[in-house]
Amino acid sequence: MRKLFILFFCGLPCIIGCVNEDHTLGGKAGELTWTLSDGTLTIIGNGAMPDYKVKPTEFLPDWFEYRDNITNVVIGDGVTNISDYAFFRCEKMTSVSMGNSIKSIGARAFSSCSSLSSVLIPNSVTTIGDDAFSACSSLTSVIIPNSVTSIGDAAFYQCEKLASVTIGHSVISIGDFAFYQCEKLASVTLGNSLISIGKEAFFGCSSLASLTIPNSVTDIGSAAFYFCGIKSLTIGISVTNISEEAFRNCTNLTEIINHRVIPQTIHELVFRGVSKSRCTLFVPAISESAYRDANVWKDFVNIKTII
Repeated sequence: MRKLFILFFCGLPCIIGCVNEDHTLGGKAGELTWTLSDGTLTIIGNGAMPDYKVKPTEFLPDWFEYRDNITNVVIGDGVTNISDYAFFRCEKMTSVSMGNSIKSIGARAFSSCSSLSSVLIPNSVTTIGDDAFSACSSLTSVIIPNSVTSIGDAAFYQCEKLASVTIGHSVISIGDFAFYQCEKLASVTLGNSLISIGKEAFFGCSSLASLTIPNSVTDIGSAAFYFCGIKSLTIGISVTNISEEAFRNCTNLTEIINHRVIPQTIHELVFRGVSKSRCTLFVPAISESAYRDANVWKDFVNIKTII
């Protein structure tokens, strides 16, 4: 029979997983207090969650043992972070309510929460860690608020039902593999402070039909949009670096609007798999001749000027 709690004798407080007469589990998480009742895990208090990890020594929250009983999570307003691995593999969790004091969401905080269908990230959050929501296979939409400045590597890796993402206007960087193989992702709105898009960030997003790279972006990583379903692509005026294979095998591309006055120097694999005869390239009027002479760009049969 699985041990559910540990008690000291002589009336001393329990260390972890206490159960009250009403069958409520509870305990401490650093300076915070947690209770689990009727499927709802509530975490309250003032301050940060402890740092959890799995390597080199496993140290996971006390509620991890009861993760199959957790369907909802409520995090109080005084809690300042969601730590690494906080809700790792809570596969029955369907919803989470975050307080307005949370500044960061740690690495793998919600990784493999396969029943989590929606999440509201509060405006207090500034960073989303690596793998924070990876393999959340029921997640359908995400709004990254304007307070967030960075999205970690593989943050939404293989969220296979994710259909819509709005990225706030303070996000500077999107990490490597951030939305890797989000095959249902049909709508992406990128904020106007974004500078860099990591390698393979949107690799295999086959439902993504239209994409606008804002004027703030300077760097597009290697294979960032490899195997995407993009039909119409707009490239902002500040994009100077388009890495190798960035748009490789985007076989649906029929229109590229490139606002860069000086053609980017790009590798021959950037648009490998794109039909240069079927896809029309629109460029600034003053740059038409430059694009017709530039490597790779000159291979597009139909080069027209932006009206």
